[in-house]
Amino acid sequence: MQLHQLKPVHKPKKPKRIGRGGKRGTYSGRGVKGQKARAGRKMKPIIRELIKKYPKLRGYRRRLNNREKRLRAVILNIGLLDKKFKAGERISPDRLIEKDLISRIKGKMPAVKILGRGKIGKPLTVENCQVSETARRAIEKAGGKVI
Repeated sequence: MQLHQLKPVHKPKKPKRIGRGGKRGTYSGRGVKGQKARAGRKMKPIIRELIKKYPKLRGYRRRLNNREKRLRAVILNIGLLDKKFKAGERISPDRLIEKDLISRIKGKMPAVKILGRGKIGKPLTVENCQVSETARRAIEKAGGKVI
């Protein structure tokens, strides 16, 4: 025997029929008068008050602004790259994820931008990353390349 094969021994209890005359007449269970005592009553929905408090925004609106939709670039400085990478290594978004310097955003590879704060003393090769002008000069001065 399984759970879905079990059946109750007793008969199901019949619901009370109210407002049909007899012992449980028209007012049965409703008290006397007032909005709750009426047939077909329209109670004010509580959420309506919340909706009315929101400002009315006219016209067509996009669900997401373009700024929110675009993936923002993850920012790294050359000082951090100098600490984490050895001389001659290639720097790409995949390598940065392996070294836990960046992480995926909603499962997607983020755009990476390298800025020029800090000092760099090793030749590094930067691939598939946006690079600021200051960072580009510093990397090339140290003997590295930006691809």
